[in-house]
Amino acid sequence: QVQLLESGGGSVQAGGSLRLSCAASGAPDRTYCLAWFRQAPGSVREGVAGMGNDGRSNYADSVKGRFTLSRDNAKNTLYLQIDSLKPEDTAMYYCAAAGWCRDAPLSRNAYDWWGQGTQVTVSS
Repeated sequence: QVQLLESGGGSVQAGGSLRLSCAASGAPDRTYCLAWFRQAPGSVREGVAGMGNDGRSNYADSVKGRFTLSRDNAKNTLYLQIDSLKPEDTAMYYCAAAGWCRDAPLSRNAYDWWGQGTQVTVSS
């Protein structure tokens, strides 16, 4: 069982930045495949960025150049730096984990564990 705790969301103006954190707790000394998804009201949950067990990152085309992943393996924490925020980035952001993955897929069914989410609201 893996527990995921997201933090770092908030309300910002367009053009601002946020850094989201996802802390994973599970088996000690184990690296998980982690990803970020987001869901706006009335929309489906979409994958935005993920990092596989090998540290390779994958980004949705819609966020390339503005979203950046980093990872602290010692803390088993995945960070999502979001720059140049746009109103359309407004959504609940969820962290997801899998025991192992290849190429950090951005499909929901690739992940077994989910966090409760952190809200990002961007005003124009």
